[in-house]
Amino acid sequence: MSDPITPAGFEALRAEYTQLMSVERPATVDIVSWAAGNGDRSENGDYIYGRQKLRAIDRRAGFLAKRMKAVTVVDPAAQTDHSRVWFGATVTYADADDNERTVTLVGTDEGDPAAGRIGWTSPMARALRGAAVGDVRRVALPGGEIEVEVVGIDYP
Repeated sequence: MSDPITPAGFEALRAEYTQLMSVERPATVDIVSWAAGNGDRSENGDYIYGRQKLRAIDRRAGFLAKRMKAVTVVDPAAQTDHSRVWFGATVTYADADDNERTVTLVGTDEGDPAAGRIGWTSPMARALRGAAVGDVRRVALPGGEIEVEVVGIDYP
C-alpha cells in the first residue's frame, strides 16, 4: 500500500497546492515581470528575490503534486475493527510510570507530535499497530527502549 493519509490531510495538501498555484505564483510572476521591465536585472533586488521565490514555489508545488499522487486516502471512520489500533486510531497509552498520553496515528505528511498526531511510520506508531486495549508493547526510541500499555482506542 502506498502512504496512507486521512481525508483531512489530503485536503490540506490540495489546499496548499491550490494556494501556491492560484495565488502566490501569479502574484510573484507579476512582481518579476514588473521588476524585469525596470532595466538592469543584475542589481535589481525585486527581480532577483522574485525569481528565487518563484523557484521555491515551483519546488514546493512539484513536491505537493508528487505527494498527492503517491498517497492513498484512508478514512479512519470506515475502519471496521475498532478493537485494535489501525491507521487513524486515537490511542491512549501509559508508560511504566503510569503517565498517560493520547496520540492519533496519521499519515507521514500530517504528523505533528506536539499536537498529538504521530506519523504512521514512526517508532511509536509501528509498535502500537494491531494492539488491543491491555496489550503491552516495547518501543525503541532514540532515548532508549520503553514499554507502553494501550489503555484506550477510539476512532472518529
